[in-house]
Amino acid sequence: MDFITLPLQFPFMQNALLITLIIAPAAALLSCFLVLKGWSLMGDAVSHAVLPGVVVAYLAGIPLVIGAFVAGLFTAIATGFVTDHSRIKQDTVMGVIFSGMFGLGLVLYTSIESDLHLDHILFGNMLGVGSEDLWTAGLIAVPVALVLIAKWRDILAHAFDPVQARMVGLRVGIIHYGLLAMLSATIVAMLSSVGIILSIALLIAPGAVAFLVTRRFSAMLATSVGVALFAATAGNLASFWIDSAPAPTIVLILSVMFVLALGWRMWLTRRATSGTGVRVV
Repeated sequence: MDFITLPLQFPFMQNALLITLIIAPAAALLSCFLVLKGWSLMGDAVSHAVLPGVVVAYLAGIPLVIGAFVAGLFTAIATGFVTDHSRIKQDTVMGVIFSGMFGLGLVLYTSIESDLHLDHILFGNMLGVGSEDLWTAGLIAVPVALVLIAKWRDILAHAFDPVQARMVGLRVGIIHYGLLAMLSATIVAMLSSVGIILSIALLIAPGAVAFLVTRRFSAMLATSVGVALFAATAGNLASFWIDSAPAPTIVLILSVMFVLALGWRMWLTRRATSGTGVRVV
């Protein structure tokens, strides 16, 4: 029991665990839709693109989360616009835009004198999380999770067939840009904890693991949330005992879970193709 109780005697460990448990459900639910839509690189693009927004917000004296959200949403919308009005494929557009935004952010950061720590922006500062960070994460992540739970069928219909979704009366444009807005908002919620770079793992790995081990989308959503919560809890506790940073420890656990899920899926496939009668799930 000391493995669990001893780390939680320290307030900084309590806050680190709490903020990951707050953001994990929203990120996990989003990851299911990103995996199905093939938007994994979109999450990567938006997470990198918030850097110039953070720097500009600091210069303007406004909350950093506002600048991050505007920059992330601009990247997502710009990617969709360029893709729809050119012959360039979406992954190419995302690669160009997010690398350009990230480069702009680095240039802005190095050209000013500030007390912003670039490492904290890029990799997070979970052990330095305060009450303000917890409130910010909660006010963003909880509504996002509730919307995704309430509207998952509509978003799923849009993910599989936007044309059919429009024919049955769904407002495809609102769903599309609403999903992009929730993606940007969730990345902002993770900014103070896992940071820009490592947030992408929480936006991809839980959904990827759930996709490998489930057959129904409702089960995929529940499994993804369970995977994220387990990784968040285990990563925080393990980081205390092995003296590592919590965020990369959580990402490492997610990576191990993905490898295990992939191995299990491959084993089932091999059993099924060998004529043993095992049904692939």
